[in-house]
Amino acid sequence: MTLKEVLVEEAETTYAITRSLVRRVGDAELSWKPESGCIEWMSLGQLLMHCASYGCGKAVRGFVRGDWAPGGEDLGSVHLPPAAALPSVASVGQALALLEADRAVALACIAEAREADLLGQQVAAPWGGPALTLFQQLLHAIAHLAQHKGQLFYYLKLLGRDVRTSDLWAA
Repeated sequence: MTLKEVLVEEAETTYAITRSLVRRVGDAELSWKPESGCIEWMSLGQLLMHCASYGCGKAVRGFVRGDWAPGGEDLGSVHLPPAAALPSVASVGQALALLEADRAVALACIAEAREADLLGQQVAAPWGGPALTLFQQLLHAIAHLAQHKGQLFYYLKLLGRDVRTSDLWAA
């Protein structure tokens, strides 16, 4: 198995599971967010927007193509706004469409990457951190979506949904 095949398999599995979990959300629940703790939580709609629009594809595109911000923003100086200011999806259907578009970007960019560059090219993220191999950065981008997939899983648990460990790990 090649490194590109590993990345594609990880991405496809993560997107499939995320898609399955998103389908368990109802449009009427998009404003819901956990009430416990002192953490400023994202609403369910904001979490779906984050997964679908910032979860994986844009970072993969940035690392492979160097195309970080179509508006020319310097991502190194951009800070994540407070949860209350984050955008939300208007519907589960919108979240699913955005997630599919993000998946298409991620897979197209992984396909563009040269196998030799995956371990031979060092790249740094514009938000900071050490330069890592292209493979590591792409794997971390997929892991970012996987992290929020887990967050969605626990949101569903808190809503009383019958979600089990297999729902988190098997598509």
